Amino acid sequence: MKMRTLAIILCAVLMIQTRLSAQQVDSLSLYDLNAVSVKKRGIGTTRVAGAENATRINREELFRAACCNLGESFTTNPSVDVNYSDAATGAKQIRLLGLSGRYVQMLAENLPDFRGAAAPYALDYVPGPWLQSIQVSKGAASVKNGYESITGQIDVEYLKPDGDEGLELNLYGNTLSRVETNAVGNLHINQKLSTELLAHWQDDYGHHDINRDGFLDQPNVRQLHLQNRWKLRTDRYIFHGGVSLLDEQRDGGQTSHTVRGSHSNLYKIGIETARYEAYMKHAFILDPDHGTNIALMGTGSLHEVDAAYGNKAYTARERNGYAQLMLESNLTDLHNLSAGLSLNHDYFTRDEKETVGGAYAQYTYNLRNKVVAMAGLRADHSSMHGTFVTPRLHLKLVPNQTLSLRLSAGKGYRTVHALAENHYLLMSGRQLQIEPLHQESAWNYGLSTSVYVPLFGKTLRINAEYYHTRFSHQAIIDYDSDPTLISIANLHGRSYSNTLQVDATYPVVRGLDLTAAWRLNEVMTTYGGRLMRQPLTSRYKGLVSISYKTPLELWQFDLTMQLNGGGRMPTPINNEWSSSFHAYEQLSAQITRWFRHFSVYIGGENLTAVRQRHPIINASDPWSPAFEPTMVWGPTHGAMAYAGVRVNLWNKH
Repeated sequence: MKMRTLAIILCAVLMIQTRLSAQQVDSLSLYDLNAVSVKKRGIGTTRVAGAENATRINREELFRAACCNLGESFTTNPSVDVNYSDAATGAKQIRLLGLSGRYVQMLAENLPDFRGAAAPYALDYVPGPWLQSIQVSKGAASVKNGYESITGQIDVEYLKPDGDEGLELNLYGNTLSRVETNAVGNLHINQKLSTELLAHWQDDYGHHDINRDGFLDQPNVRQLHLQNRWKLRTDRYIFHGGVSLLDEQRDGGQTSHTVRGSHSNLYKIGIETARYEAYMKHAFILDPDHGTNIALMGTGSLHEVDAAYGNKAYTARERNGYAQLMLESNLTDLHNLSAGLSLNHDYFTRDEKETVGGAYAQYTYNLRNKVVAMAGLRADHSSMHGTFVTPRLHLKLVPNQTLSLRLSAGKGYRTVHALAENHYLLMSGRQLQIEPLHQESAWNYGLSTSVYVPLFGKTLRINAEYYHTRFSHQAIIDYDSDPTLISIANLHGRSYSNTLQVDATYPVVRGLDLTAAWRLNEVMTTYGGRLMRQPLTSRYKGLVSISYKTPLELWQFDLTMQLNGGGRMPTPINNEWSSSFHAYEQLSAQITRWFRHFSVYIGGENLTAVRQRHPIINASDPWSPAFEPTMVWGPTHGAMAYAGVRVNLWNKH
């Protein structure tokens, strides 16, 4: 009731915002103070010019699906996979280059975000209608953002306070009893100062149990998320800042008395989350002609989790503070230098704390975008792991207008907060064993190419890429060494991944774009002295995506088909499941009707109705050691339909 009252008050505040006239101000990122050029790559997706292999998913692409949150924003993306980590909490996890999302550095407008205790449900904390774009970088990334990127970075850009003035609403509902309200209100106070209020309300109120195993197929989630952002810009100074708060209640578990034996109580899951966050960015433009800037950035957060899994409880209070000071300058038209200092502090309730101070320098050589070389080196000192050095190198070659090549190599590190990042494993009936863990480290090497082929008066774009990741130290989740327990242990042996992907985009006719992609994954890890395929990981993925806009752009039709390859299952308990899972296909579609100030959309996900029939092992006896809800390899619910409306109020554009 408290959350509903807050939501009503918020909507009222948004509706009574007084509209003031203001002059439109160009948007400038406070972090990347140099201009970034882009090239068209399909509908709403652009490839970032530079040495890194990076693409930016724009709003036009996000509108091709419901995009209720960040985890649902990659439906049409061939590179990023999103799966459920278990069959009871609704937690989603990203996979990039075949590896878990914990090796992807999550950023919010170039500031590290959603680390540690926030990681398990981070994808649900970013509402899709708030997003302006998502940048996905593969492989070793720039040293500017730290040392944590191993397989890549995902950087989310929110709508800006100095964007179009007015109020934008997004109302959504689906057949799984989920309703959402999203609002973004912009107010230009004067020509230099603007503010923005973002609001998100979500309520999953249904009690769906399609396979009748006595457990909810997905949890009931109530989430309220508010954010207030400000921007001030003068000729030589730019300020970004904001605060946000998130309150979420996630309830799942049994819905009927199906337990056997001496237990008669229901197995319930309850997770209460509160997150408070603030950030600031200051940019001082010293020499506009040479792009010389000094930027000071910082963020602080408090993340609180109280979770109950049956008779097991987990509580976390994580406090994080991060600051960075950077200098960037174009020494000449060919040479750019960036250098900076950073400080990060993490503190958990259980006296688990780490302070890391670091310094970096990065040099970029750019010969008219034909040859771009970027070399970076940073050194950091951790209060837990001592001093370590992170080298990274990127090279881009464009020999002609039809071909471009990119190469990358670099090292990444990561401090493991084992229980905070994986507390969903407490649901298992097996014993959870965690040994003292080393700092994770890995080398990543990449090669990618883009080819432009003239075909029937249009351009066929083909991209091919290969990435190899090899771990020196890794914390592995081991189901195989001893089937009676789950252990989070240090790697003893080899661990690597090889990923090969080819994708192509072609504008078939005016308004009709076709994208096709194929990816192969080889992910190998040593478990109990044996080098084995990583469990619950698809060996391949195929994707075909079609988008069509009518000539007047009043109607838009989107269709995406995916084929997810089979893979290995962990060693079973008493032969409760097979040793592998099969390939499965998924289909999603959406129809959008555009009007001047609003649009209406209807669609469906998993229209093939493929689902894992019994994702919870021994659901009838959740108190037994054989109870296992974490063996999830595919969808846990069937086909789903949805509808929504996007409305722009008091907007001139």
